[in-house]
Amino acid sequence: MKTYRDVFSQKRTALIPFFVLGDPDEQTSFEVICAAIDAGADVLELGIPFSDPIADGPTIQKADIRALAGGMDPAKALHLIQRIKAYRDIPVGLLMYYNLIWQYGLDRFYRDAAKSGVNSILVADLSIDDADEVHPAARAAGLDTVFMVTPNTSVERIKAVASRTTGFIYAVSLLGVTGTRDQLSDSVEGLVRRIKQVTPLPVCVGFGISRPEHAAAVAAAGADGGIIGSDHRLQGCGPDRGEPGRQAQDVGRRGPVHRRGAAGTLNRYTTSTASSMLEACCCHLGSRGTPRVSGTYYGVN
Repeated sequence: MKTYRDVFSQKRTALIPFFVLGDPDEQTSFEVICAAIDAGADVLELGIPFSDPIADGPTIQKADIRALAGGMDPAKALHLIQRIKAYRDIPVGLLMYYNLIWQYGLDRFYRDAAKSGVNSILVADLSIDDADEVHPAARAAGLDTVFMVTPNTSVERIKAVASRTTGFIYAVSLLGVTGTRDQLSDSVEGLVRRIKQVTPLPVCVGFGISRPEHAAAVAAAGADGGIIGSDHRLQGCGPDRGEPGRQAQDVGRRGPVHRRGAAGTLNRYTTSTASSMLEACCCHLGSRGTPRVSGTYYGVN
């Protein structure tokens, strides 16, 4: 099974699209994710829909609602991941909420996730202080752990996060929830630098990467990956929105490989091709409103 090490050892910034599994239905979700893989995604970050996604803005909230309405649940989500992994061996990280794991059964969920081909699980509403809730189960199942660092995380807590992380560190670019922004947070470069001064672990930046130039800035900051979710256009994810495979046909134009720390595009795409990929292959529609700057888990990690 392909690992994070296989991806991040290539010395270029990985393109990591995020999808809510089952949005708007299982088959369409599968087809869109496969189209993203064909377009060159390096890693997949996948969400299991939840009724109270406190870290997410309206775009992904609506994706959760559509997926839940379509009948998606954790067991079906793991089955869908098996189908995706059978299509292509690509690292898969889950980003989800603890209630779903608890209801499923902690040890059982981690075992079943590993059997399905999952590489890691990031529990969005579990802080590093509660890492022992899941760390033994992850280790027993052979799964990597991923935890979050925010712009106001102290160096001491970054060290604590690094000590519990075996996959990559998820650098949250801003204080608030997921969603599109006109401008990339000006904290990204400093945040990536602070994390890399503490640990050699890969650092992937998410939240608010909304445009190709944002992705280029993440690469220039030295990040190992850029995670893109809320800016996905709903192409091929509904009865009136076309066929995902057909709309992905023009995505394969490759640009030059860009190394981390160098100004340019994310991964191996020109900015126009990266934009085309997002529009053709991703399953979230619309933009979010004003972010909640305080009162969320992501502001206090």
